[in-house]
Amino acid sequence: MTQVFKFGGASIQDAAAIRRLGELLARFRVRPLVVVVSAMGKTTNALEALLAAARDGEADDYRDRLESLRREHLATVEALFGANAGPVAERVEALITELDRRHRRHAGRERPFHYDQTVCFGELLSTTIVSAWLNEVGMATEWLDARELVATDDCHQAANVDWAATAERVRGLDSDDGRIRVTQGFVGGTAEGVSTTLGREGSDFSAAILAHCLDAEEVTIWKDVPGLFNADPRRFDNAVQLERISYDEAIELAWHGAKVIHPKTLRPLQRKAIPLTVRSFQDLEAPPSTIGRDTRFDTRTPSLMLREAQTLLEIRPRDFAFMDEPRQHDILGRLVEAGLHAGLIDSGAMRLSLCLDGHPERLEPLVASLCDDFAVERHDNLALLTVRHGNEALLSALSSGRDSLAERRNADTAQRLFPGDQCQGTWHIPY
Repeated sequence: MTQVFKFGGASIQDAAAIRRLGELLARFRVRPLVVVVSAMGKTTNALEALLAAARDGEADDYRDRLESLRREHLATVEALFGANAGPVAERVEALITELDRRHRRHAGRERPFHYDQTVCFGELLSTTIVSAWLNEVGMATEWLDARELVATDDCHQAANVDWAATAERVRGLDSDDGRIRVTQGFVGGTAEGVSTTLGREGSDFSAAILAHCLDAEEVTIWKDVPGLFNADPRRFDNAVQLERISYDEAIELAWHGAKVIHPKTLRPLQRKAIPLTVRSFQDLEAPPSTIGRDTRFDTRTPSLMLREAQTLLEIRPRDFAFMDEPRQHDILGRLVEAGLHAGLIDSGAMRLSLCLDGHPERLEPLVASLCDDFAVERHDNLALLTVRHGNEALLSALSSGRDSLAERRNADTAQRLFPGDQCQGTWHIPY
């Protein structure tokens, strides 16, 4: 059965990293194998800055950024191939020329459309180099254009997958002719051949899409960490690895802000019971983490998510009426339109409380809209702690010395909101 590997930007950020990728793949002789690759390093950020320069009419800035992008990729090609760099360099040059041409052609189009025609080149460039390198070191590959594989609608920057059309397009990729199929993450295409992108965590999602349509045996996402943890190791000094959790548990953790796999990646895998494994490309001997159907391990270890820079809105009807279903429907509809996620929702007879990520460009228009029709009390610079499968002693210890401003809990999950200045520094989990 087919295996799907996904490599992010950190795993191919330069020539040395691409060499390590080749060495890694040489150790895995599984076939059929589909390899999904992101853009190199911070290339997507560079392309977004290039797009801004193009749309702002900053001609000199645009040319400088385009040339920097060209030089960086050609330097990687030179470092990898040396005297044999010519053919690969020509393909890279051709892609940069096409990127420039598209900017000129689409300069007057709406930004989401222009964005997708620009940012997709990060993955096109990286996979061109990676595929050529694998061939160079003796691994036969077939480079595939994800815009011709992943069929989507024309909702640019957040395209929706046409699953039936995609399944038809990828038919045959699971044939075992010894070649590794290399394609791009994050990228799709409409029926008319227009480039689209899949939105947040799009490269992981690409791997899941292909796995679903190919009835793959497994998806492996290669990261610079050994697996999934029960808390952010940068904030919790004794976080532990979760070696096995279920799809549902991983989705719950992601919903509450954990840096795990995005729910949209997990859902198509869950539908066909395809396990997802997270492994370290830096330490192949480190035990991985696997997400699958087995729920036996979900409650063994408490998981903690700390979301900072939160804003609490306490919303009340001005006429002292009840916060009934029509009013809640109105408020939550505005939240959807603003593109904001409420990490905590609590309601009373005359109150609805929302804890939101503090994105000023989205939050401020929402608050202004709500203030037109409701009495709104606002609290900024807060931190939301979510604990899954914790007990009262754990919650009490974590809350000690902190003022709880709001709380919500059910059988599996407890949430408490604290002033942000009381949540600085490193936390310790009292298991």
